[in-house]
Amino acid sequence: MPAAQTSPGRWTAGVIAGLLVLTPLLGWAGSLGFAPAVALAGLLTALSVRIRTEDRALLLALFTALVWACASAFWSPWRPADLDEQTGLKLVFMLALYGCAVSAARAVPEARLPRLLSGLATVAGVLALLLLFEALTSAAGYKVLLGLIGQAVRPDYAIKNVAQGLYVLTLLAPPALAAVSGRTRWILGLVLGAGIIGPALVFGYDAPLLALACAILAAGLVLGLPSLGPRLLAGLSAGGFLLAPVLAKGAFALGLDERIAPLLSESWLQRLGYWGKAVDWIWARPLPGWGLDASRAFGPGIQLHPHNAPLQIWMELGLIGAVAAAIVWASIFSGLSRPVRTPAAAAATATAVAYLIFGAVSFGVWQEWWLALGALSALACILVLRARPIDLSGRSV
Repeated sequence: MPAAQTSPGRWTAGVIAGLLVLTPLLGWAGSLGFAPAVALAGLLTALSVRIRTEDRALLLALFTALVWACASAFWSPWRPADLDEQTGLKLVFMLALYGCAVSAARAVPEARLPRLLSGLATVAGVLALLLLFEALTSAAGYKVLLGLIGQAVRPDYAIKNVAQGLYVLTLLAPPALAAVSGRTRWILGLVLGAGIIGPALVFGYDAPLLALACAILAAGLVLGLPSLGPRLLAGLSAGGFLLAPVLAKGAFALGLDERIAPLLSESWLQRLGYWGKAVDWIWARPLPGWGLDASRAFGPGIQLHPHNAPLQIWMELGLIGAVAAAIVWASIFSGLSRPVRTPAAAAATATAVAYLIFGAVSFGVWQEWWLALGALSALACILVLRARPIDLSGRSV
């Protein structure tokens, strides 16, 4: 093949490799840095973008959601103070640049996939070891780093910032495991499991444990039902977005929140309060929604966002936003259906489920670093899906 044809592929592989190298550092010391890092990767690989026929439903849903979100800003009660808070404008650039970064994973030459997959497994292992060290030392490494750059931080904030890496590791762990095989997979699995479970218990973070458990169950479902399993999850995820207000309203009407309240920590009680307020606002205006970033204007009942992606989308973008989100997730899961059991499809499903779980209990939908982390996770999953699949049922693939 002529060098002119291979050069773009080498460049794309190099950009992705650079992004992977940054991942442990960003996951450990500055998760907010994922936004500019992934955006830069997308900008540098924009010429490699290729749109497949099977991507059209997903892209149409994303574009519809983007247009509706931008339009809804006109009736939103939230008025940003400066350009940096213009979420609609940022979403335009995020969809374009993060989308380019995800698409770049498809442009990597097959000959360079093994090295990138090895790098993915390595960076996940490094991040796991960093988090284990920080858990054993009460974030001593992070405190030293801040001292070197002349910044002071409260010990509890140091732990909070380091613990953000748990979300990164939980999302990247499944594709990292699928990137290797044999004894290496078992060893890496132990390291990654310890890197998630240990720090989560030490730091007192429940969400990574919940996401890990759901991810393992999802992977098991896809391994057991490689064709039907992803389609079942497609229906469940779509139904979850479409029926979120009904399900939440019913749960509160039955008093389930009061029954489980004595068993919950303060942070979970706050989430329940946010969800209750969000449901009330949703039912007050279910069709158009209250507008982009409206949840920021409903304090003190809701602080910044409801900490639940389906409820936030319903609250801000109404029915159209919920339908678009349902199509996006249904497309993602249904696209992972396979005729035989492969670790790559199971891993991608596990990562998608973990992202949904985190979004349902922790982060705002429009946070730049969170969307960038989603793009990085999708990129990693595409790399392992493109690699030569290992058929666990013994049949040829």
